Amino acid sequence: MGLEIKVPPVGESITEVVLSRWVKNDGDFVEMDEIIAELESDKATFELTAEKAGTLKIVAAEGDTLPIGAVVCSIEEGGAAAPAKEAAKAEAPVVADKVAAPVAEKAGDSYASGTPSPAAGKILAEKGVDAGAVKGTGVDGRITKEDAIKAETPKAASPKVEAPKAAPVVAGARNERREKMSPLRKTVAKRLVTVKNETAMLTTFNEVNMKPIMDLRAKYKDQFKEKFGVGLGFMSFFTKAVCEAAKDFPAVNARIEGEEVVYNDFVDVSIAVSAPKGLVVPIIRNAESMTLAQIEKTVIELATKARDSKLTIDEMTGGTFTITNGGVFGSMMSTPIINAPQSAILGMHNIIERPIAENKEVVIRPMMYVALSYDHRIIDGRESVGFLVRVKQLLEDPARLLLGV
Repeated sequence: MGLEIKVPPVGESITEVVLSRWVKNDGDFVEMDEIIAELESDKATFELTAEKAGTLKIVAAEGDTLPIGAVVCSIEEGGAAAPAKEAAKAEAPVVADKVAAPVAEKAGDSYASGTPSPAAGKILAEKGVDAGAVKGTGVDGRITKEDAIKAETPKAASPKVEAPKAAPVVAGARNERREKMSPLRKTVAKRLVTVKNETAMLTTFNEVNMKPIMDLRAKYKDQFKEKFGVGLGFMSFFTKAVCEAAKDFPAVNARIEGEEVVYNDFVDVSIAVSAPKGLVVPIIRNAESMTLAQIEKTVIELATKARDSKLTIDEMTGGTFTITNGGVFGSMMSTPIINAPQSAILGMHNIIERPIAENKEVVIRPMMYVALSYDHRIIDGRESVGFLVRVKQLLEDPARLLLGV
């Protein structure tokens, strides 16, 4: 009896998964621990492996929604030699046909005049030649295999095709296609609507002169890369600025649970990453205690896992504050939606050179709009504006990030 492979438990809050892709086909021989399929939950993608060696018998189809514990497939004993047997069976009719053809032609007495032998009939059918148009040279005018081989394929007559009905003239294509929403997309949609309906969300804006950070990066990027093995990006500066500002405005790093406000003495920063299957938010744990290099390394690691759908549940669970960077897609300004149960999210945007007044002179500077969306139930206007101003100050004077002033 075969071993049933079932959907394994993948998290306390996950009750069902979608079979997104079969890596192996039905009837394939698989080794123990070999990956046979991919399962997708509303949070991550998981690999299903074979629990023993044998022949795979598929039960569920791609796209099926399966509850935890449902049977996905079974693995039967043996089966490694099955492909060789099938190949032998597949070749048997060919050999039989080669032997049977001459025998059929020798049994001439069994055919009427003008009737092709089985081998000749097969050839004529493949060539599209009517047997009545071929003159047989066999006994009593029978059509032999040689006659069929010599028969010329008739020139294809122009097929009588009815004129197609005129299609209605439309301005451009009007095709539609439907695709089932992935578990991740359904969860994102549900959470976003919940946040809009259950929080008093507000957004405040400011702008940051990015020249000091860009000058700092240009000056030390080569030394930084040589020493730490990673590039010096903007995300590390923003993450450090958020961690410093949260010390002065702890409500931005807090959350509401029932009738209580939970304050955190640490900052777990969720970073919004656009993955192939949708938006995910892996977490930089204890970002307040990390250096710029440690943050950059963690960001690269998490972003790579997100693109490869390798993030685990633990790497996306929790988070006390979120940073999202719409600027990488060219966004000039937006109002990001809070990542519940968090109370605030910072939106980065595109860097554009614009004229600004500096020391009573008009100068061109690389400017970025930043937006802070927050839950007004827990964060007052003074705190939200003060937090964003503090982030702006730290970014425009990066030395403060190192000195903590």
